[in-house]
Amino acid sequence: MPVIVTASSKGGAGKSTMTLVLAQALDAMGASVTIIDADPNRPILRWRSGESTSTVEVVGDVTESSIIRVIREHSAVRQFVLVDLEGTANRLVSRAITQADLVLIPLQASALDSNEAGRAVNLIKEEEEALDGRVIPFRIIMTRTNPLITTKIEGGIIHALREAEIPLMQVRLHERQAYKAIFVQRLSLRELDESINGLPAANENAERLAEEVVELITSASSVKIGETNATE
Repeated sequence: MPVIVTASSKGGAGKSTMTLVLAQALDAMGASVTIIDADPNRPILRWRSGESTSTVEVVGDVTESSIIRVIREHSAVRQFVLVDLEGTANRLVSRAITQADLVLIPLQASALDSNEAGRAVNLIKEEEEALDGRVIPFRIIMTRTNPLITTKIEGGIIHALREAEIPLMQVRLHERQAYKAIFVQRLSLRELDESINGLPAANENAERLAEEVVELITSASSVKIGETNATE
């Protein structure tokens, strides 16, 4: 089943937040989801140690020698496998990318993040060459954006990406208090207290992200959300 890898050579780009938000949205849609937390800080593994009743499974004990095996084991029995990688380019990152059905590259609206996103794209192209030209689909996704306005810098980056014909997700992951709260309270978005500012909008944003990801990969992977694998 589909493997979605989140990659960026820059720490703090929003990889872990996007991975967990996407996983929770897919889980809410009825999909079975495993997250492989390959970030050395293990932020998602810490989230899983909380009291959330979410069925999202989190695996944290992976190395460069085991990452491919772990991805394949979980993709055989789960509808989605999401891999949250560390913010550096190394062999573990490269090996995970080779298994991806889709690579999501988070990008904040800054020149520094834009340069680092370019490095992630180059790494994907290098892995495609090593795989004798197998195409590894990828998308840039703007993160921590303002839901009300598009800044001049953000607009300029988006324009440059489109001019360079670099594929870009239509949905942007906005800056939301709820996305911080899920890590603090170790709950899912749907378990958070309704008093959290902007929670309905955060849920809607997460749902739209999941819907776009599903649209990108279901035709190739034949995933039907909500159905259980026979081998699970």
